[in-house]
Amino acid sequence: MVFAPSITETQWITVCSIDRVLPNTGVCALVNGEQVAIFRVDDSLYAISNYDPFSKAFVLSRGIVGDRNGQPKVASPIYKQNFCLSTGQCFDDESISLPIYLVRIVEDQVQIGVGS
Repeated sequence: MVFAPSITETQWITVCSIDRVLPNTGVCALVNGEQVAIFRVDDSLYAISNYDPFSKAFVLSRGIVGDRNGQPKVASPIYKQNFCLSTGQCFDDESISLPIYLVRIVEDQVQIGVGS
């Protein structure tokens, strides 16, 4: 499943095998110099920036996964702000939004899409 805005030209970077992302957890991958938090929720994958703008630390991949009103979310492990995994929008402060990334599975490998 791909979840993010379309990018005209996308380069796909393999980051890990799907079995490295346990259900309802996140992992971090370094993609083109950027830390990307990858989450596996039910049968879907999501990828957002690993940077928590409130604590100014790269920790979101270690956050608590859940949902808010049916939307998948992660709560920062430091100050507990909640971010929508499909949009990157902070549920607790509408002025804050995180970058999101295209993500897919090809032959059991997780790939992140980056624009060229």
